[in-house]
Amino acid sequence: MKAAIYDPYLDTLGGGERYMMTFASVLRDAGWSVDIEFTQKDILPKIQNRLGINTVNMRVVDSVERGDGYDLVLWLSDGSIPLLKSRNNIIHFQRPFSNVDGKSLMNRMKFYRINSVVVNSEFTKHWIDKEFPKESIVLYPPVDTKHFTSGKKENIILSVGRFSHLEQSKRQDVLVDCFKTLYDAKGSAAKKDKWKLIIAGGSDIGRTDFIDTLKKSSAGYPIEIKENPPFNDLLTLYRHAKLFWSASGFGVDETNDPNKVEHFGITVVEAMASGAVPFAYNAGGHKESIVQNVNGFVWNKKSELVRRTDDLIRNKPALREMSQNALIRSELYSEKSFKEKVFTLL
Repeated sequence: MKAAIYDPYLDTLGGGERYMMTFASVLRDAGWSVDIEFTQKDILPKIQNRLGINTVNMRVVDSVERGDGYDLVLWLSDGSIPLLKSRNNIIHFQRPFSNVDGKSLMNRMKFYRINSVVVNSEFTKHWIDKEFPKESIVLYPPVDTKHFTSGKKENIILSVGRFSHLEQSKRQDVLVDCFKTLYDAKGSAAKKDKWKLIIAGGSDIGRTDFIDTLKKSSAGYPIEIKENPPFNDLLTLYRHAKLFWSASGFGVDETNDPNKVEHFGITVVEAMASGAVPFAYNAGGHKESIVQNVNGFVWNKKSELVRRTDDLIRNKPALREMSQNALIRSELYSEKSFKEKVFTLL
């Protein structure tokens, strides 16, 4: 059996690419031959190093010919709909799309060839089902809970995400400001107990002076900025962190600008699987993985993030309980669950 994978954004090495390549690895492990269309022939070792996904026996090709000659094609859509030609055609949307004429006569004809429309969250589904003629299936991104495990915890707040000012900014600048407020507060528990903030992420694509600005703003505080950490180093950070912060989508109206918020937020679930309690901005897919006051918190204002964090680091029993709840909740998004749902699409 032959499978074709199309993802034009593979070199961003983000959560969406982890999704596509995990799907590819599920097929490969089931005995499928897997071809990946991409321009960079050396992308597979980069994926293995940064994302920790085994790419052995996968092949990068110039074109998968839209699935012609393949038994299955998984195609990541940029909002357009290709005329796919495999026996089993799966269109995947990782972000909301609107006003792209998704129900045009031409697209309706192309959808006769589409077997399944797959999305990464209920948030994305809400927008995709309004725009396109075929109802989508939610297949949550997978987290390899065998690798993302809890270890000896330290007083670390971790944030993971690309350093970018592109359409979906992770707003690490907001997190730096919040930590400085937390640390400078009168009687600060964060300062007394020597908490630190570690911000890790990729900067390979379109690096700007944003990281340098973050470093300058962090000077004099226990804040570390880690660019492009290898996957194993990232696992270690997750393993030791007690808390996880995300400000992705901060200040955005998700109704008017759904693309600017986190469509799922896989790093939040990776943190949960590592026993770190997540604090994520109250928008997009964050509201699906976090049950408020049970396994983490969603927040709306910077002052709320600071206050809730301070309350939890002072309440060690509550912190331990929420850490355990985060571990339990993360199993909903395990690779095992992902694989089971992939096989229903085959």
